[in-house]
Amino acid sequence: LYVWGVRRNNVLHPRHRWPVGRTLAWAGALLTTGIAVFSFVGVYDSELFWDHMVQHLLLIMVAAPLFAVGSPLQLAWRATSGTSHLVVTEALRSPVATFLGHPAVAFVAYAVVIPLSHLTSFYNLTLKNENIHNFEHLLFLLVGYMFWRQIFGSDPNCYRLHPALQFAYLFMAIPIDTFTGLSLAGEAHEIFPAYLALHRTWGPSLVTDLHIGGDIMWVGGDTLMLWPMIPVALRWMRMEERKAARLDRELDAEAAGAHP
Repeated sequence: LYVWGVRRNNVLHPRHRWPVGRTLAWAGALLTTGIAVFSFVGVYDSELFWDHMVQHLLLIMVAAPLFAVGSPLQLAWRATSGTSHLVVTEALRSPVATFLGHPAVAFVAYAVVIPLSHLTSFYNLTLKNENIHNFEHLLFLLVGYMFWRQIFGSDPNCYRLHPALQFAYLFMAIPIDTFTGLSLAGEAHEIFPAYLALHRTWGPSLVTDLHIGGDIMWVGGDTLMLWPMIPVALRWMRMEERKAARLDRELDAEAAGAHP
């Protein structure tokens, strides 16, 4: 469907072809999701907690930002025409879209979903019910997309964060992963009954497994949250340099006008 949208866009807007980089990002997001869900990572995600944590990071920290870079909403808007285009336009301008596109909503959703899905009985439900488990995967992708679209991509959104606010946005999200990871790494016993019921006879002990998963969440999550801060900081610096250059030109023009 995405490739069809790219072809359709290039037919409708031959002078503004869809960037190849966004298509590659979308393909990378699908590949990452496939690895997280259908490879050996997905096979053992209900038996090894640390494996689940790797899966979690792949979905919300790798696949989700790549989906955001792919900008599917902008592609849907540009690849449609006539009535379909009007429907897409109205949907993107709807109160629901405006609400979900707000940076604060995305941040709060991330701040709630991460600890809720790992420190409460909800996680135990995912181990016992495959439908809830699949819902968790989808939830990670959706919340991750909401979070990362504030930083990457060009999907239509009435809220555009200044790079300085983007930097602060990412910086404030780091303690969420840190808190969740350290909480898990500090547990003295297994906190999820479903793992106790498995009676697994291989791999690390239940507590060690829990601690490894917490460390992956803490170290891996913080690291993956830090790397996007680099391009955001560079974007911020370039914006300030352009602003300074523009101000210098205006001052030079005023000085030239005052002394003909």
